[in-house]
Amino acid sequence: MNDIISASRLAGDLAGPNPPVVLDVRWQLGGPNLRHAYEEAHIPGAVYVDLDTELAAPAGAGGRHPLPDPKAFGEVMRAAGVSEDRDVVVYDGGLGWAAARAWWLLRWTGHPSVRVLDGGLAAWSGPVEGGHPAPAAGTFVPAPGALPLLDADGAAALARSGVLLDARAAERYRGDVEPIDRVGGHIPGAVSAPTTGNVAESGCFLPAGELADRFKSLGADGTSAVGVYCGSGVSGAHEVLALAVAGIPAALYAGSWSEWSRDEARPVATGPDPQ
Repeated sequence: MNDIISASRLAGDLAGPNPPVVLDVRWQLGGPNLRHAYEEAHIPGAVYVDLDTELAAPAGAGGRHPLPDPKAFGEVMRAAGVSEDRDVVVYDGGLGWAAARAWWLLRWTGHPSVRVLDGGLAAWSGPVEGGHPAPAAGTFVPAPGALPLLDADGAAALARSGVLLDARAAERYRGDVEPIDRVGGHIPGAVSAPTTGNVAESGCFLPAGELADRFKSLGADGTSAVGVYCGSGVSGAHEVLALAVAGIPAALYAGSWSEWSRDEARPVATGPDPQ
């Protein structure tokens, strides 16, 4: 449970002698960034980070949200005050996807202590402030590879040898609709596991035991390697986080369906069954 933090625990940590660095990663798919909302009100001391431009490289052959250049990512994190020896807490507006993307990137690049605010800003009842804090520069230097990462070939292989979970909505997995990418459907062998099944109505994660039961029912019982993909590597990070809460390590296919579906040579499965 060290990968998520409650609002009450965060309030206590912020009032303590060694407060964490707090990052605000509010984001909306396909819309303008939410910097204006951050400027109006955010958790005291939080620094805004833009997912589309700072937690991703420009869209292209690698999908809609390719991983950022590690050097550029490090510069963003240091400007936000991130250091290796200081805890980091990340939050978004409540959905958890953007916060999980920041969590995954920091953990993948070697930061040892990163947590996501469970329930996001909607769960926070403490004070807020406006404006732009000016944190002292951090010292974090990314060292990619601390978490497992899949490419397209690796995802295809894992769908055959282990468990590959598709974190998108079930209708996109089936191919009933595809509002964003070139074609609908899923990677052959992948199992439908929408991120909405990871959280309660409050937006907070289900208890670890319930998450473990959910993933076990999908084949991820800890006996086989597990991977996750989504549309562009954002909600998939949320699923990796949910698996971590459940005690199940998982790899992320960061390019996800937006990369896979660009290549017309890659097979596409449709319907409710994995194959």
